[in-house]
Amino acid sequence: MNLERKDWIRALTAHPATELNTLADQLTADCDVKFKSLPQAGLGLLTLTDGAFHEPYFLGEFPLSSCSIELSLSDGRRAAGGAQVMADDAELARSLAILDAILAAEFPGWERVSEHVQSGALQRSEDDHRRRAVLAATRVDFALLGNAGEDDDAD
Repeated sequence: MNLERKDWIRALTAHPATELNTLADQLTADCDVKFKSLPQAGLGLLTLTDGAFHEPYFLGEFPLSSCSIELSLSDGRRAAGGAQVMADDAELARSLAILDAILAAEFPGWERVSEHVQSGALQRSEDDHRRRAVLAATRVDFALLGNAGEDDDAD
């Protein structure tokens, strides 16, 4: 797999949350899961800086869930994982953190997680391609509008 770890969560979230929750539960049946930070769901604030007075202001809120975990196997191996996702779903953040740890440490079942990451990355890539095509189709060249006005004045 040639996808960087920072992109795993985006790829995984292309799949339904129920599917990811089930996969995480199945893969942690033989693991001890310890929370480094409890799964939380809440709101994040988008802060920008005013261009004139350089003062911060809040543009808006967005749903944000996060979790950080540590997995331990019976043979003593440990792995850490974490996730932040723009969703109001603490269980999803927990599952994503678990899948992140399993894949990073190549714990048992990491191949299944890798398949989900790869198929999710392909789906995200196709979505991005469609969005770029729609954006390109709606792009307007306003430079041509200036020339139309000049022709009308010539008469």
